[in-house]
Amino acid sequence: MKVTKLVSTCELKDCPTLYATDRDTLLVQGETPPDHGLRIPAHESLVEIPMDLIRRAIRDKLI
Repeated sequence: MKVTKLVSTCELKDCPTLYATDRDTLLVQGETPPDHGLRIPAHESLVEIPMDLIRRAIRDKLI
C-alpha cells in the first residue's frame, strides 16, 4: 500500500494526521479515546482527531 501524508496538526510523529492511500482510502492517525462507550469489533479500531484537521484538509482540497 502506498501512503501519502495529506495534513497534520504538527510536524511531530505523534500528532493527528490524515493520509491517503493508493486504494482510494484514508488512514487516520490519532489518539484512541478510552471512554467512548461504543462497541467496536475486534478487527476495527477507533481514533479521535480534531475537527480542525478535517477542516484544513477540506480547505486545502485534499479530500
